[in-house]
Amino acid sequence: MEQSTTRKRPGVKLAGSVVDRSCHACAFFHTREEYYDVLLPFIKEGLQAGEKAFHVLDAQDHAEHLKQLEKEGISVSQVKQTGQLEVRPWEEAYLKPGHFSQDAMLELIEGVLKEGRGQGYPMTRLVANMEWACKKDVPGVKDIVKYETRLNHVLPRYDDVVVCTYDLSKHSASVVMDIMRTHPMVIIGGLLQENPFFVKPDEFLQELHQRGA
Repeated sequence: MEQSTTRKRPGVKLAGSVVDRSCHACAFFHTREEYYDVLLPFIKEGLQAGEKAFHVLDAQDHAEHLKQLEKEGISVSQVKQTGQLEVRPWEEAYLKPGHFSQDAMLELIEGVLKEGRGQGYPMTRLVANMEWACKKDVPGVKDIVKYETRLNHVLPRYDDVVVCTYDLSKHSASVVMDIMRTHPMVIIGGLLQENPFFVKPDEFLQELHQRGA
C-alpha cells in the first residue's frame, strides 16, 4: 500500500480500526442502518476534532442524512454555517454537468483536500455515496472502476481519509469485485481491514486496458 508523503497524524477511528495514514477505503453495506452505525462515529469524531467533513450523496437523501447527524449530537446548523461540514449532491460532484468525467472528478477531489488544508483544517474526512454509478443512462458512469483506481495516484499525497460507500443490493457482483480491487482498505461486515485483493493502480489500469474497459 502506498504511503502518504505528509506527516503522520493522530489515529482516526474507523469501523473498529485505527488509521494513522492516508486512507482510501471502500465500504460495503446491506442496509442504511449498517451504513450509519459504521460512519456516524467516524464523522462525529472528525467534527469534534475540528476537522473538515465533505459528504457527497443523492440530493433526495440530504434531509435524512442531516437528521442522522443531529441525532448523533452534531450541531448541523453550526458546522454547515462555518463551512466545516459540506454536503453536496451528485449533480455538484460526480455528475456535474450531467455526466461523469474521471478527470473532472479527480480534480475536484484533489481540490477539496487542498482547500481543507488551506482553510486550516488538520485533515478532511470525505465520505462519498457511489450509487450514482447505477444510473446507466448517464454518460461516463461505466468508467467508475477506472476512476477509483486512478484515485490511488492522488490520495497518497494527502493526509486524509476517503471512504467510498457501496450498497451491495444495487451493484452487480462483477462491479463489486472490481471496486474492491481498487481500494487499499475495505469495510465489510462493519469492520475495516487491509484489502488482500487490492491491485496497484498502474497494474490494474493495464488490466482494464487489455479488457477494453
